[in-house]
Amino acid sequence: MDNRREFIKKSSLLALAGVSMGSIVSSCQANTSSENTAGNNAAGNYELPKLPYSFDALAPHIDATTMEIHHGKHHAGYTKKFNAAINETTGSVADNFKDLFANVSNMSAGIRNNGGGYYNHDMFWKIMKPGGSEPSGEILEAINSTFESVDNFKTLFKAAAKGRFGSGWAWLVTNNGKLSIGSTPNQDNPLMDVSEIKGHPVMGIDVWEHAYYLNYQNKRGDYIDAWWNILNWEEIAKRYKEA
Repeated sequence: MDNRREFIKKSSLLALAGVSMGSIVSSCQANTSSENTAGNNAAGNYELPKLPYSFDALAPHIDATTMEIHHGKHHAGYTKKFNAAINETTGSVADNFKDLFANVSNMSAGIRNNGGGYYNHDMFWKIMKPGGSEPSGEILEAINSTFESVDNFKTLFKAAAKGRFGSGWAWLVTNNGKLSIGSTPNQDNPLMDVSEIKGHPVMGIDVWEHAYYLNYQNKRGDYIDAWWNILNWEEIAKRYKEA
């Protein structure tokens, strides 16, 4: 009976959002783009990256319905609007995200918002995996050196994520080898010249309500606590090393 009530509740929320499960699935049939290059972005040819796991693979920490909506509607929407914004631009557009975001204050709101949404979510899917893992090696050493312990790092990171007013992201970034924690509003990220926190994003959590509301309602802190269980620390360590 409880499962039936949960199904009815989520079905009603989907109906209110105008979400078609068929449209969600069909919108996910696209190829992965490189994180570092724009991939023919001058022509606005970004494609929605495929998820590296099934919709239900991160359950119970992130439920399948949330993943279906988040990837198939929100990320797909950013992809489509980012391409449109590029095509509407009369000037030149950088062919990689680092250069694009470094000059984003001079770009249209469409490129800033949707380009950020595209890049941020591409990273977000990659730094999660079923079952999660634990930090080790260089990234563990860097966290312990900077924040004294992993537990203290988690406390500080959660505070940044929970304290972001409204929609946005919390980040762990590296800048000249130094780690720091911060947050950005909306779909901004630390590569952007408009961001208060600067550096290469090593990891980030989406704290827009669509990322967690079906399962956690207004309990953002519970969502953040659960998120630690599905982090792909191998990918996070790779991003740290590359930066």
